[in-house]
Amino acid sequence: MAEITIFGKGNMGQAIGGLMTQGGNQVTYLGHADAVTTLGTIVILAVPYPAALAIAKANATQLAGKVVVDVTNPLDFDTWDGLVVPADSSATAQLAELLPESQVIKAFNTTFAGTLVAKQVGGAAPTKVLTAGDSTEAKQALAAALAGSDVAVIDAGSLKRARELEAYGFLQMTLAASEQISWNGGFAVLK
Repeated sequence: MAEITIFGKGNMGQAIGGLMTQGGNQVTYLGHADAVTTLGTIVILAVPYPAALAIAKANATQLAGKVVVDVTNPLDFDTWDGLVVPADSSATAQLAELLPESQVIKAFNTTFAGTLVAKQVGGAAPTKVLTAGDSTEAKQALAAALAGSDVAVIDAGSLKRARELEAYGFLQMTLAASEQISWNGGFAVLK
Protein backbone atom coordinates (compact mmCIF):
# COMPACT_ATOMS: atom_id res chain seq x y z
CA MET A 1 0.00 0.00 0.00
CA ALA A 2 1.25 3.46 -0.90
CA GLU A 3 0.27 6.91 0.29
CA ILE A 4 -0.91 8.88 -2.72
CA THR A 5 -1.45 12.64 -2.88
CA ILE A 6 -3.44 13.92 -5.83
CA PHE A 7 -3.41 17.61 -6.71
CA GLY A 8 -6.69 18.08 -8.55
CA LYS A 9 -10.23 17.19 -7.58
CA GLY A 10 -11.70 17.17 -11.10
CA ASN A 11 -12.62 14.26 -13.37
CA MET A 12 -9.04 13.06 -13.87
CA GLY A 13 -8.07 13.42 -10.23
CA GLN A 14 -11.16 11.52 -9.12
CA ALA A 15 -10.70 8.79 -11.76
CA ILE A 16 -7.04 8.26 -10.87
CA GLY A 17 -7.88 8.36 -7.16
CA GLY A 18 -10.52 5.69 -7.69
CA LEU A 19 -7.96 3.42 -9.34
CA MET A 20 -5.49 4.04 -6.52
CA THR A 21 -8.12 3.23 -3.90
CA GLN A 22 -9.00 0.01 -5.75
CA GLY A 23 -5.30 -0.82 -5.66
CA GLY A 24 -5.45 -0.64 -1.84
CA ASN A 25 -3.69 2.71 -1.45
CA GLN A 26 -4.47 5.64 0.83
CA VAL A 27 -5.46 8.69 -1.25
CA THR A 28 -5.47 12.36 -0.22
CA TYR A 29 -6.82 15.05 -2.55
CA LEU A 30 -5.54 18.64 -2.62
CA GLY A 31 -6.60 21.63 -4.66
CA HIS A 32 -3.78 23.26 -6.62
CA ALA A 33 -3.75 26.24 -4.26
CA ASP A 34 -4.05 24.25 -0.99
CA ALA A 35 -1.33 24.64 1.62
CA VAL A 36 0.96 21.62 1.63
CA THR A 37 2.24 20.20 4.88
CA THR A 38 2.85 16.53 4.10
CA LEU A 39 2.72 14.52 0.90
CA GLY A 40 2.43 10.86 0.02
CA THR A 41 5.25 8.88 -1.52
CA ILE A 42 3.56 9.27 -4.91
CA VAL A 43 2.27 12.72 -5.86
CA ILE A 44 0.01 13.06 -8.89
CA LEU A 45 -0.40 16.40 -10.63
CA ALA A 46 -3.90 16.06 -12.14
CA VAL A 47 -4.19 19.77 -12.86
CA PRO A 48 -3.65 21.95 -15.96
CA TYR A 49 -0.03 22.51 -16.97
CA PRO A 50 0.26 26.09 -15.59
CA ALA A 51 -1.04 24.87 -12.21
CA ALA A 52 1.42 21.95 -12.27
CA LEU A 53 4.28 24.41 -12.79
CA ALA A 54 3.03 26.56 -9.91
CA ILE A 55 2.76 23.53 -7.61
CA ALA A 56 6.30 22.42 -8.52
CA LYS A 57 7.74 25.89 -7.90
CA ALA A 58 5.92 26.37 -4.60
CA ASN A 59 6.59 22.88 -3.22
CA ALA A 60 9.99 21.77 -4.54
CA THR A 61 11.28 21.09 -1.04
CA GLN A 62 8.23 19.01 -0.04
CA LEU A 63 8.38 17.10 -3.35
CA ALA A 64 12.06 16.12 -2.92
CA GLY A 65 12.42 12.34 -2.82
CA LYS A 66 8.86 11.78 -4.08
CA VAL A 67 7.60 10.13 -7.24
CA VAL A 68 5.85 12.97 -9.08
CA VAL A 69 3.42 11.94 -11.80
CA ASP A 70 2.68 14.54 -14.47
CA VAL A 71 -0.76 14.01 -16.03
CA THR A 72 -0.79 17.21 -18.08
CA ASN A 73 -1.09 17.79 -21.78
CA PRO A 74 0.42 21.27 -22.24
CA LEU A 75 -2.13 22.31 -24.82
CA ASP A 76 -2.53 25.92 -25.92
CA PHE A 77 -6.13 26.23 -24.74
CA ASP A 78 -6.54 29.60 -26.49
CA THR A 79 -6.05 28.12 -29.95
CA TRP A 80 -6.29 24.33 -29.45
CA ASP A 81 -3.64 24.23 -32.16
CA GLY A 82 -0.39 23.24 -30.47
CA LEU A 83 1.57 22.51 -27.35
CA VAL A 84 3.03 25.35 -25.29
CA VAL A 85 6.37 23.67 -24.50
CA PRO A 86 9.43 23.82 -26.79
CA ALA A 87 9.46 21.29 -29.63
CA ASP A 88 12.46 19.49 -28.15
CA SER A 89 10.95 19.25 -24.65
CA SER A 90 7.79 18.28 -22.77
CA ALA A 91 5.77 19.40 -19.79
CA THR A 92 7.29 16.51 -17.87
CA ALA A 93 10.84 17.57 -18.75
CA GLN A 94 10.02 21.14 -17.67
CA LEU A 95 8.72 19.84 -14.33
CA ALA A 96 11.77 17.58 -13.91
CA GLU A 97 14.01 20.64 -14.28
CA LEU A 98 12.07 22.39 -11.51
CA LEU A 99 12.18 19.26 -9.31
CA PRO A 100 15.71 17.84 -9.58
CA GLU A 101 15.35 15.98 -6.26
CA SER A 102 12.12 14.23 -7.36
CA GLN A 103 11.50 11.29 -9.68
CA VAL A 104 9.23 12.89 -12.30
CA ILE A 105 7.35 10.67 -14.73
CA LYS A 106 4.55 11.12 -17.29
CA ALA A 107 1.40 8.99 -16.99
CA PHE A 108 -2.38 9.09 -17.54
CA ASN A 109 -2.24 11.86 -20.17
CA THR A 110 -3.24 9.53 -23.02
CA THR A 111 -6.41 8.33 -21.30
CA PHE A 112 -9.61 10.19 -20.60
CA ALA A 113 -11.21 9.99 -17.16
CA GLY A 114 -14.11 7.96 -18.58
CA THR A 115 -11.78 5.25 -19.88
CA LEU A 116 -10.05 5.04 -16.51
CA VAL A 117 -13.38 4.61 -14.74
CA ALA A 118 -14.70 2.10 -17.31
CA LYS A 119 -11.29 0.40 -17.49
CA GLN A 120 -11.72 -0.02 -21.23
CA VAL A 121 -11.54 1.98 -24.44
CA GLY A 122 -14.09 1.09 -27.11
CA GLY A 123 -14.61 -2.38 -25.66
CA ALA A 124 -10.85 -3.08 -25.50
CA ALA A 125 -10.00 -3.95 -21.91
CA PRO A 126 -8.08 -3.22 -19.87
CA THR A 127 -7.31 0.48 -20.31
CA LYS A 128 -3.54 0.93 -20.76
CA VAL A 129 -1.71 3.65 -18.85
CA LEU A 130 1.46 4.65 -20.71
CA THR A 131 4.38 5.91 -18.63
CA ALA A 132 7.60 7.72 -19.55
CA GLY A 133 10.49 8.80 -17.37
CA ASP A 134 14.11 8.21 -16.55
CA SER A 135 13.40 6.50 -13.22
CA THR A 136 12.53 2.84 -13.64
CA GLU A 137 11.94 2.73 -9.89
CA ALA A 138 9.33 5.50 -10.11
CA LYS A 139 7.52 3.82 -12.99
CA GLN A 140 7.51 0.53 -11.07
CA ALA A 141 6.16 2.27 -7.94
CA LEU A 142 3.27 3.68 -9.97
CA ALA A 143 2.57 0.27 -11.56
CA ALA A 144 2.62 -1.35 -8.10
CA ALA A 145 0.17 1.25 -6.78
CA LEU A 146 -2.17 0.45 -9.68
CA ALA A 147 -1.97 -3.33 -9.17
CA GLY A 148 -5.47 -4.56 -8.40
CA SER A 149 -7.15 -1.66 -10.20
CA ASP A 150 -7.85 -3.57 -13.44
CA VAL A 151 -5.86 -1.19 -15.66
CA ALA A 152 -2.57 -2.15 -17.26
CA VAL A 153 0.63 -0.12 -17.23
CA ILE A 154 3.01 0.01 -20.19
CA ASP A 155 6.49 1.55 -19.88
CA ALA A 156 6.84 3.74 -22.98
CA GLY A 157 10.48 4.57 -22.27
CA SER A 158 12.66 7.40 -21.04
CA LEU A 159 11.71 10.97 -20.19
CA LYS A 160 12.30 11.86 -23.87
CA ARG A 161 9.19 9.82 -24.75
CA ALA A 162 7.00 12.19 -22.71
CA ARG A 163 6.99 14.52 -25.72
CA GLU A 164 5.40 11.85 -27.91
CA LEU A 165 2.89 10.94 -25.20
CA GLU A 166 1.91 14.61 -24.97
CA ALA A 167 1.48 14.82 -28.74
CA TYR A 168 -0.64 11.64 -28.58
CA GLY A 169 -2.75 13.13 -25.78
CA PHE A 170 -3.05 16.42 -27.68
CA LEU A 171 -4.35 14.63 -30.80
CA GLN A 172 -6.86 12.66 -28.77
CA MET A 173 -8.12 15.81 -27.03
CA THR A 174 -8.54 17.75 -30.28
CA LEU A 175 -10.47 14.87 -31.82
CA ALA A 176 -12.81 14.79 -28.81
CA ALA A 177 -13.19 18.59 -28.77
CA SER A 178 -14.19 18.51 -32.45
CA GLU A 179 -16.66 15.68 -31.64
CA GLN A 180 -14.95 13.17 -33.90
CA ILE A 181 -14.53 10.83 -30.93
CA SER A 182 -16.21 10.71 -27.54
CA TRP A 183 -14.65 12.03 -24.32
CA ASN A 184 -15.24 8.45 -23.13
CA GLY A 185 -13.41 7.06 -26.16
CA GLY A 186 -9.90 7.48 -27.40
CA PHE A 187 -7.10 5.27 -28.58
CA ALA A 188 -6.65 1.75 -27.27
CA VAL A 189 -3.28 0.02 -27.02
CA LEU A 190 -3.69 -3.66 -27.84
CA LYS A 191 -1.19 -6.33 -26.89
